[in-house]
Amino acid sequence: MYFCGMLENKNPSKTSLSSLGEFALIDHLTNTVELTQSSSVMGIGDDAAILDLSEGQTLVTTDLLIEGVHFDLSYMPLKHLGYKAVIVNLSDIYAMNAKPNQITVSIAVSNRFTLEALEELYSGIQLACKNHTVDLIGGDTTSSTSGLTISITAIGSAIDKQVTRRSGAQENDLLVVSGDLGGAYAGLQILEREKAVFKVNPNNQPDLTNYAYSIERQLKPEARKDVIDLLAELKIKPTSMIDISDGLSSEIIHLSKSSKVGFKVFEEKLPIDHEVISICEEFKFNSTTAVLNGGEDYELLFTVPQKEFDKIKNHPLLSIIGHACDFATGCQLVNGLGQQIELTAQGWQSFSGDSN
Repeated sequence: MYFCGMLENKNPSKTSLSSLGEFALIDHLTNTVELTQSSSVMGIGDDAAILDLSEGQTLVTTDLLIEGVHFDLSYMPLKHLGYKAVIVNLSDIYAMNAKPNQITVSIAVSNRFTLEALEELYSGIQLACKNHTVDLIGGDTTSSTSGLTISITAIGSAIDKQVTRRSGAQENDLLVVSGDLGGAYAGLQILEREKAVFKVNPNNQPDLTNYAYSIERQLKPEARKDVIDLLAELKIKPTSMIDISDGLSSEIIHLSKSSKVGFKVFEEKLPIDHEVISICEEFKFNSTTAVLNGGEDYELLFTVPQKEFDKIKNHPLLSIIGHACDFATGCQLVNGLGQQIELTAQGWQSFSGDSN
């Protein structure tokens, strides 16, 4: 399904990038881009974009994705990669309780990629922009001696008093998470296993039907605009918020350090899809471990005052998984036996020896 040479496009034609040159390549990849945001005065086509950011506060975030470190093209379709590259940036804007408006995209690409391959990448980028009503306003392209590198910057906006930082949680606040957790990590385990099988027997095409949800969580995650819209509808402003990119443990510890509060998290309250539980059993590891340390779920983790309990209890998009406590208590996982286990950050470590 995915192990079929992702640089091979369905279109049999293969156009070398050297036949176009940088400016023609940019024109070709962006000639269908249209601006939708009123704050986008001018986008691609001049030395710089022009934005009118006169109202509220402006938020800016950047992510760098490197082939072989952040993604594997043996099972990551280029269209999915383009989509995901945008989503991880938009998620950071939503995690500030803000609205993304524009992105810039810069890529460094080796000559093993064809024009058709980059068309696939940009089709995913533009689909993410369309789904989240975000304008692609610029960027850059350059050559690379090896592989593909993508750098995306997202620009967002919010009314001053609505911006939510990591630093506002108070003792006794409820700790809430959107969606379910561990799916992206479970999907990655399946893809890595099937990649190993494929290397041994390239004629073997895997049946991934039973893993569709988890694989999609890894290859094509979604930023939770719907949760931000829901909070606005419920008239709830979180006291702190972060998106889950590096694993639940890491993000809880980030909120703890920034807000100077501790947290108690209850294992039985963690939202885990039944497919994820089955995959964890298949691989013989604990599903709680996948949730705490897996990462790349891009759900939103936030705190709200206890007075908001009735607004969010039993809501299908939200789960109350714990509460804030005294900073000296630290961050503790309370298991089914009532035992308290200290949470440690074992998720993504950019400069560790096992970054891959």
